[in-house]
Amino acid sequence: MEKKTLRIVFMGTPEFAVESLRALVENKYNVVGVITMPDKPAGRGYKLQPSAVKQYALQHGLKVLQPEKLKEETFLHELKMLQADIQVVVAFRMLPEVVWSMPPGGTFNLHASLLPQYRGAAPINWALINGEEETGVTTFFLSHEIDTGQIIFREKTPVYEDDNAGILHDRLMVMGAKLVLKTVDAITQGNVTTIPQRDLIANDPVLKTAPKIFTATCRVDWYKTAVEVYNFIRGLSPYPTAWTEIYAGETAEPLRLKLYGGEVVEGGNTTLVPGTIITDNKTFLHVVVKDGAIRLTDLQLSGKKRMEVTDFLRGYVFPENTRLH
Repeated sequence: MEKKTLRIVFMGTPEFAVESLRALVENKYNVVGVITMPDKPAGRGYKLQPSAVKQYALQHGLKVLQPEKLKEETFLHELKMLQADIQVVVAFRMLPEVVWSMPPGGTFNLHASLLPQYRGAAPINWALINGEEETGVTTFFLSHEIDTGQIIFREKTPVYEDDNAGILHDRLMVMGAKLVLKTVDAITQGNVTTIPQRDLIANDPVLKTAPKIFTATCRVDWYKTAVEVYNFIRGLSPYPTAWTEIYAGETAEPLRLKLYGGEVVEGGNTTLVPGTIITDNKTFLHVVVKDGAIRLTDLQLSGKKRMEVTDFLRGYVFPENTRLH
């Protein structure tokens, strides 16, 4: 099949997906339709806002469908009329079989991990939280169980010590777009050999998952080790963001504090209760953990702007015996 005649339907919603769609468009692939989420209220006034994918698609004159439900008869008819040869899915929602089985060339997904590791909604965050030294991107054909289909290609990247979720997101976004192109090229050329995930599981039987992250998930546990807390903070930065609460006494209302950055303090104090704050209220802010301390570097008090710790301490003084919970 030739590049110009291959009919592609693209499915995605956030900025992570835009890079892959852009790669297809700029490489002259025939994207006949884009499926994305319905517009959602956001910002001041809760005005309806289009997804990042929709914005890009409209700028390039692509047909856009925004179904509320993926099993709606009207949507299924419109999708069928697009006569896709393949469907490409990047950061979208779970598809019913009637959708992913529609094109004759199949439907493949880009996932931001080295499958079968980190199946689920938040692979970038969990890889960092768990202190992985390596991650990557995977393309695979969709099947009945989520993130379990036959693998087409995988690309690896190291996880660097100063990576956070935002930095790793952007790197995997670019890597993923290149892998999507490689995958579509291989399908076009009829040169695809897939690998069942069970074959990889046999070599690495301990599977780590990447479940959706909720606000409660993001609360810091100061009774963990310094490395664990450091990985937790960077794994949620800049979004959805780790948080804790400031307790300055029995009568004071706790204040929520978002944490965007930190460092492990070598030889930190291990005699104090975890969560205890050590600070000169001018230049540094340390928090005691299980085996030492973490130096907070970038934070945001509820109702205030995000700032570096030195700027934060100009406007907030911690009373003695303040703890974070």
